[in-house]
Amino acid sequence: MVLAERVHPAPVKPVAEGAPPRRPRNVAYLFLGPWLLGAIGLTVAPMVVSLYLSFTDYDLFNSPRWIGLDNYLKLFGDDPRYLQSVGVTLRYVAWSVPMKLVLALAVALLLNSLRGKGQAFFRSAFYAPSLLGASVGLALAWRAIFDTWVDTPDHALITIVLLSAWQFGAPMVIFLAGLQQIPRDLFDAAAVDGAGWWRRLWSITLPMLSPVLFFNLVLETIHAFQAFTQAFVVSGGRGGPADSTLFYTLYLYERGFTEFRMGYASAMAWVLLVAIALITAVLFRTSRYWVFYGDER
Repeated sequence: MVLAERVHPAPVKPVAEGAPPRRPRNVAYLFLGPWLLGAIGLTVAPMVVSLYLSFTDYDLFNSPRWIGLDNYLKLFGDDPRYLQSVGVTLRYVAWSVPMKLVLALAVALLLNSLRGKGQAFFRSAFYAPSLLGASVGLALAWRAIFDTWVDTPDHALITIVLLSAWQFGAPMVIFLAGLQQIPRDLFDAAAVDGAGWWRRLWSITLPMLSPVLFFNLVLETIHAFQAFTQAFVVSGGRGGPADSTLFYTLYLYERGFTEFRMGYASAMAWVLLVAIALITAVLFRTSRYWVFYGDER
């Protein structure tokens, strides 16, 4: 009599009740592959090369020559136009960001008080200028409107600040979304206690809206430091008159793509990156003193 072999099945690991089914990791990597290739090839690799070039003398036509910290030392010690570009950019950021946020918040408050179909129409109308972005055509039109101001050193920068503030649509939409999330009960209770419009704005609206305000502040500050197209078109690509619109990015473009000093331009780019990172870190650090979240006491 032949006894059949008994087949012992492989032990099955118990699956926790309610746990999601396991899927092969290869599928995730397959979907992430195009993004990873793009991030490495278009962002990480160029940044590494740029960091290396910032320590070299490179003009696109000859091999890079290592010069150490000479580019960085010259930036702060032997380049008056660089310091001029830093000053112009800081003034632009200090003027344009608060003006843009104040306009965006004011219009958002106005739209939030509207009811019915009118809100959708006016929201689209106010957002329309932001759809143009930093387009060349818009900058050319702005230059034609403020032609006399553009040619005056004392007023040229103001025209670009006004152009930036006029495109307040994106932060306005974000403010409006934040306003619509504030519970109406808070305003009703304040009104019963006799609080006026200004008191409700200062004690309820702004504290409840502070996370959205902080978000817009960080984004608009970063965007302001990166402004380029408006200054390039309005000033004719030279930062004039008298370098009054010589933005940091415009001077970087001039050094890198007009004079072909790519090593020097790379050093400028890395200084800008570090400066934006430090300013962003300061904003996050100070946010604990004025940003209020709903789950905090």
